[in-house]
Amino acid sequence: MIKENQKYLNRFLVVMDALGIAVALILAWYIRFKSGILNAPDEGGYLTFREYLKPVICIIPIYLFIYNIFNLYTPYRFKSIYQEFVNILKANIAGILIFILVLFIFKETDYSRYLLFIFNGISIFFTTAERVLIRVFLRHVRKNGYNMKHILIVGYSPLTIELLKRLKRNKQWGYNVLAIIDNNKNLHKKDIEYSTLSEYKKSFGEVAASVQVPEDICVIDKLQFCLDNYDIDEVFITLSIDEYNKLGHIINTCEKSGVRTQIIPDYYKYIPAKPYVEEVDGLPIINIRYIPLDNLANKMIKRFFDISISLISIVLFSPIMLATALIIKLTSPGPILFKQERVGLNKKTFNMYKFRSMHIQKDEEEKVQWTTENDQRKTKFGSFIRKTSIDELLQLFNVLKGDMSLVGPRPERPYFVDKFKEEIPKYMVKHQVRPGITGWAQVNGWRGDTSIERRIECDIYYIENWSFWLDVKIMLLTVFKGFVNKNAY
Repeated sequence: MIKENQKYLNRFLVVMDALGIAVALILAWYIRFKSGILNAPDEGGYLTFREYLKPVICIIPIYLFIYNIFNLYTPYRFKSIYQEFVNILKANIAGILIFILVLFIFKETDYSRYLLFIFNGISIFFTTAERVLIRVFLRHVRKNGYNMKHILIVGYSPLTIELLKRLKRNKQWGYNVLAIIDNNKNLHKKDIEYSTLSEYKKSFGEVAASVQVPEDICVIDKLQFCLDNYDIDEVFITLSIDEYNKLGHIINTCEKSGVRTQIIPDYYKYIPAKPYVEEVDGLPIINIRYIPLDNLANKMIKRFFDISISLISIVLFSPIMLATALIIKLTSPGPILFKQERVGLNKKTFNMYKFRSMHIQKDEEEKVQWTTENDQRKTKFGSFIRKTSIDELLQLFNVLKGDMSLVGPRPERPYFVDKFKEEIPKYMVKHQVRPGITGWAQVNGWRGDTSIERRIECDIYYIENWSFWLDVKIMLLTVFKGFVNKNAY
């Protein structure tokens, strides 16, 4: 049933996308030549509407093919709207480039460039709006018990509890747990045997009590019976690691029944959300810390972006930087600039530049003292430039030097690096990329005297999920809400 529903949904999306592309071109032509919003050439000085429709016969199937390549017709129960929007953006950029290529092939040189850009913008808007509305509708339907995906869970362990909690918390995903399969005699926790499943549930205490567990339990030996007698769309395997000897039998049984199988590994805490699997002579190897920025092409894209934007920013902010330097000189004795040793890429130290915002202090105090909200070391003007992040502008020169990036984990002083690496798991992972002026942690509010653990979680998410578009998103969020921050002091 689910597969049939997905098939009909995809057909609907294809039809709506085709109509959206055609309507986008019609609206773009009207806005460019008839609306009066833009200065249009005189009548007869531009192509007629009919002439603009000629390439649509080629463009619509090409666009639909591109949308398919960018996974716009795949199920997206777990996919966020942001992920889908990025795919829509990429697909439409590729589409407009091919549109221009088609015009070049057919020697259609009279097409308006303004019109093409307007068309692209409207197409992105239509495609996004259409999918947002469908998401809203489907989530409403699923919360009311329709369009559900029926699943079977194999194994009853702490992983099962975690899965059930997430499914209960996100009813809009539309997952319905029909049954849990496990051998009761093998249920255990901390080497304590339980004779019944109810006893095992009690061992989880409040965690299990907060989760509604299906009462229908089969034993693993009867897996085939359960698959034959339930309308099951997917099987989730949540076995504990000491039961992995059963994996082969479970997977083979599911595949014979044509049911999709998903494994939640017992060691999930030690691998990233998107593990990178390499192959060595047919042997798969999981890289537990795959970093997209290890890729040379990604490094070059990010470095080009850093240099370009930092140069432009230095020119744009030069009046502010000059005014800041003058005010510091007039209001506080001491140097204008402040440099401090920080730990960067591959644990190498560098001098990070800032406008001085504090009174002169001893080297030892400066190296080991943490800045707090009512820190008496700050000058009056220093409080202002720290609150507005103006003191950070000099780090644009660190970016040009290659010590830092525009976006990345914030660098820390060596004293605190040595301290935190002993206290916080995975702390040193942040040094596998260049540190940044702003980062995913900062735009999510983890800045200043806030939880280091939460900052590291954000940093690791950024490192493992880096993309050019994520950098753009963080830069935009920094512009809109990151410069003035309640935790910046």
